[in-house]
Amino acid sequence: MKNEFSSSTVGWLAGALLAATLLGCSKPPPAPPKAPPTPEEKSKNTISKTAFGTLPDGTAVDLFTMVNANGMEVRATNYGGIITALLVPDSTGKTTDVVLGLKSFDDYAKNPPYFGAIIGRYGNRIAKGQFKIDDQTYKLPKNDGPNTLHGGLRGFDKVVWQAEPFEKEDSVGVIFTYTSKDGEEGFPGNLQTRVTYTLTDKNELSFDYHATTDKPTVVNLTQHSYFNLAGDGNGDVLGHEVTIYANEYTPVNKLLIPTGKIVSVTDTPFDFRNKVKLGDRVNADNEQIKFGKGIDHNFVLKKKQPGLTLAARVSEPTTRRVMEVHTTEPGVQFYTGNFLDDTLAAKAGKPYAKHSGFCLETQHYPDSPNQSEFPSTVLRPGEEYNSKTVYTFSVR
Repeated sequence: MKNEFSSSTVGWLAGALLAATLLGCSKPPPAPPKAPPTPEEKSKNTISKTAFGTLPDGTAVDLFTMVNANGMEVRATNYGGIITALLVPDSTGKTTDVVLGLKSFDDYAKNPPYFGAIIGRYGNRIAKGQFKIDDQTYKLPKNDGPNTLHGGLRGFDKVVWQAEPFEKEDSVGVIFTYTSKDGEEGFPGNLQTRVTYTLTDKNELSFDYHATTDKPTVVNLTQHSYFNLAGDGNGDVLGHEVTIYANEYTPVNKLLIPTGKIVSVTDTPFDFRNKVKLGDRVNADNEQIKFGKGIDHNFVLKKKQPGLTLAARVSEPTTRRVMEVHTTEPGVQFYTGNFLDDTLAAKAGKPYAKHSGFCLETQHYPDSPNQSEFPSTVLRPGEEYNSKTVYTFSVR
């Protein structure tokens, strides 16, 4: 009985040892498959903040990344409100960056072409760097020959804004605020400014502008992103198809200051009322085109009533991306990147040549403070400046 019991025990131990050995050599069972995202997770809009750079005085600059439920993505910094990237899907669902930009924060701090920035106090040109309000003359820094362009030497594109991100059920965004002090760049009045960027689940990127002042001043705010709907760095935009809903435009002199006239676009290179291939117009044999080295002109929009008006529609044939612009403003400056010259450190690694991007800057007309026939841009104490522009992206 003793030997029989010992044999049985040895056999059991050997079996147990073999099983343990085999078990130890085997791989752990695979993890269960990850559950697919819930409808709530799919529809979530998100925003995150990261460090972007530091100014010479030690001021930290942040970058905000907004993503909607469709995967559309906007990156914007509180330095000048600059949009550094805008990723939009094409007809295959692939998202590509469609705005021009620079490689680093240090490059943006120089920012000679105003890439992606908030423009103020006064977007576009003011002739001879001066204007009058109530018989008082205000003189501004001249940074465009004898004229003032986009707010002067240190406009809203070169200041750090306070930034407050937000998330909602159907949108995500950032509220930028900045106080422009009385006398800043020669403009009168302490101007309290708020610009809200909102990305919606409808692939809309909207800009809501608001300002108040304690002295009479002039205000004309806009956004200065350069677009290439084929994708940043993918050549020029001459193949883009453009519609601008304007019967008239404001011609300029050789310094790109409006003459004061409002003329019909009929029988001119500025007639974009029906879809036109951009390359068919930017090199036209026309004095106005020669003045701007392409198109750099204000279009007078067909506004039938207050509120948002369809200003422009641009499509790109290869990706089938479409961009529509709605605005409450009376005009839009269509600029075709005429002064890009291969010298910028482009983020895509390719220098930006002439016509690498286009801008649609919704606005009051250039030099309105000196043009009595143009809609007024004067803001007085007790009044509110309110303006809204919406970029909507889709595919054909």
